[in-house]
Amino acid sequence: MTVEGKRQSIPLTEGPNRAAARSYLRGVGFSKEDLHKPIIGVANTWTEIGTCNMHLRDIAEAVKQGIREAGGTPMEFNTITISDGITMGTQGMKASLVSREVIADSVELVARGNLFDGIVGIGGCDKNMPAIIMALCRLNIPGLMLYGGSIAPGKLNGNDITILNVFEAIGSHARGAIDDAGLEAVEAAACPGAGACGGQFTANTMAMAAEILGISPIYLSGVPATSPDKHEASRQAGHILMDAVRANRRPSDIITRASIENAIASVAASGGSTNGVLHLLAIAREMNIPLTIDDFDRISDKTPFICDLSPAGKYVASDYQAAGGSRLLAQRMIKAGLADGSVLTISGKTLAEEAAQAVETPGQPVIKTFEAPIKEHGGLVILKGNLSPEGSVMKIAAADRVEHRGPARVFDSEDDCFAAVQAQKINPGDVLVIRYEGPKGGPGMREMLQVTAAVSSNAALSATVALMTDGRFSGATRGFTVGHVAPEAQVGGPIALIREGDIIHFDIPNRKLTLEVSEDELAKRKTQWKAPDLRFKTGVFAKYVDRVKSASEGAITI
Repeated sequence: MTVEGKRQSIPLTEGPNRAAARSYLRGVGFSKEDLHKPIIGVANTWTEIGTCNMHLRDIAEAVKQGIREAGGTPMEFNTITISDGITMGTQGMKASLVSREVIADSVELVARGNLFDGIVGIGGCDKNMPAIIMALCRLNIPGLMLYGGSIAPGKLNGNDITILNVFEAIGSHARGAIDDAGLEAVEAAACPGAGACGGQFTANTMAMAAEILGISPIYLSGVPATSPDKHEASRQAGHILMDAVRANRRPSDIITRASIENAIASVAASGGSTNGVLHLLAIAREMNIPLTIDDFDRISDKTPFICDLSPAGKYVASDYQAAGGSRLLAQRMIKAGLADGSVLTISGKTLAEEAAQAVETPGQPVIKTFEAPIKEHGGLVILKGNLSPEGSVMKIAAADRVEHRGPARVFDSEDDCFAAVQAQKINPGDVLVIRYEGPKGGPGMREMLQVTAAVSSNAALSATVALMTDGRFSGATRGFTVGHVAPEAQVGGPIALIREGDIIHFDIPNRKLTLEVSEDELAKRKTQWKAPDLRFKTGVFAKYVDRVKSASEGAITI
């Protein structure tokens, strides 16, 4: 007799003609009774390459315990993941955004191949979390994404530090501001154990956005990686998933235009990563929900910035969770009319019902109020103009000014720009232009944290230099930086036509990014421009280049 909620897997496990399939599964250790229960896929992005995902086997065991207790049969499988932080500043970083597509494809394939009745995806860093959500959208079976949790802050000389401090220390070391021992001290202290990068960088931005979106169990998902409460929170997530399986509560019931707008507002209110733009565009596309890059500017403009989180502020993700976490932020947004509380979440409760359970730590300094915000507008702006007709993305939460005008310093790769910064060849007022690092040109839109950290660690440059790229920025980036410039250089976008010394004007209030060169001159340059050869002719990168769309569409491959 089959158990309630077993829908998809009946053709795989039921009836005399499925004896061979059951035989394989019984050989693994599943019992006859196990196979008559709902079969739940547990997609694990575990790897020992880096702290973000190293503990996810333990998380998976707790999730599976909860699934079994609630009447399901979990079946765990693995997929790949790439560490942005480890690959940063190398050719390996090209694999990062590409991995989002590969992870989504692989989770979808295993789930379709095994006819799961439900699925839990366990993610721990920048690309595997949105990838899991993209796969859930495609499958549209009861499912949730569970975050492995943030790392604890490192400690150095009595101060909390994160990986951002290491990247900035590299810049300080290059200038001779600290010695080898000083750099070693920061390196050794910044990552004290398991968990994703501690600030409101991309991992924590996407984990929070997924909670507000409703596809992650709010507050449970945000428990830090090494917290003693993590096992119990993960076990409860297994129970929540089984409740969703029995109710046939699917991603299409949860991920709607309203819930995506809620998630965008949370990114704006928290000073979150510009990568949130790419990933939420991609998630919307998977659900066939109309969403454009302009929606981010509209929502951010009306959503004040209230979370005092690194890199724009003082605190880290564990402080955010301790303050009250995403339930508290949701409560603030709903009360201010900045989020729709009627949307459904994976728990079966509305966002408003979940937010009503928020417990705010008295006197907490992290999640401020909309009546007394840090800034009157959210952390993201979209710039257009003759340099970015399709749009570009800037995180103003961590910027110190709203306008810049200066001469272009043009680099056709991140590596060349970083070398110039390290050699102290950049002058105050310069505009660093890094191109041919877009979705196709990179390929894969490398993040530029190594460059931006080198600039922001230099007081003479951090307050005067601007940087623009058709690539991306890490969520840890701070400073006057504009990314996702589209169309990209590889397809002949205007960024490809910039020459050394051209004047570039960034006008944040008017949302303009302008190359101060006449239209006639730009037209002349366009006739002289020739696309460079693609950097990869075969393999996964070549396949990606053939399919990938503009950053303004989320760099999707469908």
